[in-house]
Amino acid sequence: MSRSFFRCISGCPGDHALDEIIYKCPKCGDLLEVVHDIDALKTRSAAAWMKLFDDRYLRTTWPYGSGVWGKKEWVQPHIRDENVVSMLEGGTNLLWAERYGRELGLSDLWVKQCGVSHTGSFKDLGMTVLVSTVKQMIADGKPLRAVACASTGDTSAALAAYAAAAGLNAMVILPRGKVSTAQLVQPLANGATVLAVDGDFDACMAIVKRLAEEEGVYLANSMNSLRIEGQKTVSIEMVQQFDWQVPDWVIIPGGNLGNVSALGAGFTMMRELGLIQKLPRICVAQAAAANPLFRAYKSGWEKFQAVVAQPTLASAIQIGNPVSVKKAIRTLQKFEGVVEDATEAELADVAARADRTGLFNCPHTGVALAALEKLVGRGEIKSSDRVVVVSTANGLKFTDFKVRYHEGTLPEVPHPKHANRPVYLANDYLAVRDEVRRRLD
Repeated sequence: MSRSFFRCISGCPGDHALDEIIYKCPKCGDLLEVVHDIDALKTRSAAAWMKLFDDRYLRTTWPYGSGVWGKKEWVQPHIRDENVVSMLEGGTNLLWAERYGRELGLSDLWVKQCGVSHTGSFKDLGMTVLVSTVKQMIADGKPLRAVACASTGDTSAALAAYAAAAGLNAMVILPRGKVSTAQLVQPLANGATVLAVDGDFDACMAIVKRLAEEEGVYLANSMNSLRIEGQKTVSIEMVQQFDWQVPDWVIIPGGNLGNVSALGAGFTMMRELGLIQKLPRICVAQAAAANPLFRAYKSGWEKFQAVVAQPTLASAIQIGNPVSVKKAIRTLQKFEGVVEDATEAELADVAARADRTGLFNCPHTGVALAALEKLVGRGEIKSSDRVVVVSTANGLKFTDFKVRYHEGTLPEVPHPKHANRPVYLANDYLAVRDEVRRRLD
């Protein structure tokens, strides 16, 4: 079995076991990342890895049917199968957005539907790894009383569900009034302690960090690199779904920025082990109301400066001080990356436009689609390019956003371009018939 461990992203000497309660480098304070023994993994050929992963994909042999645990040797090889907490996460649809792509002049546009998951977002991919590790740590005698996270919605839902399945206490710190009803009810239903704080995500994050230091709870946010290990399987899985071919572009909504480095880690690992020969270009898409990475990119990476995030319809990425920014910048530099942002009207209108072609987008996916349209408009994305947009959450979590857009009652979008309102008619056949005829003429 190959060995994996934590190591400082800035290169400080010293490795740390994956079951050690540690989130940052004790020498410099930077984030950690999980490092795998690539030489040991190379004892199996690239072809053999591909066959193994294909043979396991969406099968019923525990725990390998999961899109994450089907790649267990690349994720958390030391976890004993009896401690895996899985709900068949991953294995999500790579949807050919044929009609929408045709409207943009693209013949090879795909949407990776990560929201088609147990709790409706990509967060399940990282949480299965983290909660499984915590379950094993407790089984091995570690004194952990609970798992806790700060969240704008999706992280709390994933943590609560997986903690409930494992029989663990979950503590969720949310910004009061800034998550959708559908997102709020998920951790409540799964029995988590939900604390709604008068503050934004960054304020909640500061609180949960202190709880982790002082109260014996285990921190479950993406600054914990265990989460990244699950999320990196998105890139492995999309390549697998393309019969081990690499797309030209991947577009990712960016808030706390863990997903950027996660996908980068997956692509890098595949190339190191010979499964792929090239890397895609990556675009990170941010809401203009919370766009510190975009500002740093426009300045040529000279300086990153946190901002006070303003309210945005894309609430899950309303983050002004992302914890994974160093990892994200490093990934973008390696992948010829770009950063785009989108206004409230842009993200809402583009989400609705794509919905008209059969999608049902969350606002965060709308941010990514708006970035896509800008890159196509500037000619950076070519008509022949294969493009994957990562959809991070299920649109059903954001029905209020959808309803208000079509009603025309979103203050941020006073003139919705694709509003579609119901037509109210009397209970009269002729009135209905005439309206149908009018619509079909």
